[in-house]
Amino acid sequence: MVEVDRAPGIRPRPTLARRLDAAARGAVPFATTLALVLFAGAIAGLPGEEALRPALALCSVFAWTLLRPALLMPPLVFLIGLLCDLLGWLPLGVATVTLLAIQGAALRLRRTLAGAGLAPSWACFAVLAALAAGLLWALASALSFRLLPAAPALRTWGFAVVLYPSVALLALWLSRSAAAPERA
Repeated sequence: MVEVDRAPGIRPRPTLARRLDAAARGAVPFATTLALVLFAGAIAGLPGEEALRPALALCSVFAWTLLRPALLMPPLVFLIGLLCDLLGWLPLGVATVTLLAIQGAALRLRRTLAGAGLAPSWACFAVLAALAAGLLWALASALSFRLLPAAPALRTWGFAVVLYPSVALLALWLSRSAAAPERA
């Protein structure tokens, strides 16, 4: 959605090119998260690769929600979670609920973590990723009507904690360049 600036001053006319530019900049968080999820699905041969897709999705949703929450809205997170469920052979709704929970937690912590740097957000994410991995495991077990092994959930948590700084720095760089609406 393109917001109309109502502040007094001289502004360029909202031409079609400017609107398309603003829309493309607004789609960067969703496109980045989608690309990471699809990239994780394209990797073959890694041990525990089934845990990589939800880990990258958790990292990206958390990072983008902290940086630009208006650009990664809950319906888009829902679609990413649904794609993770379909590509990862999880019961439908497991990744969706987990990603929406991570987004909600990130929104609650956004003011606390704003300007705090990478280390505090990484520590907070590590705790939330552990809770999210537990939620993934619990929901998948409940929907499978059997107790599933916890190893994939632990691998998801491990991948998420290790990959978060890279994903967060990528999101930070993109939020200051490609996703910056003030440059549109």
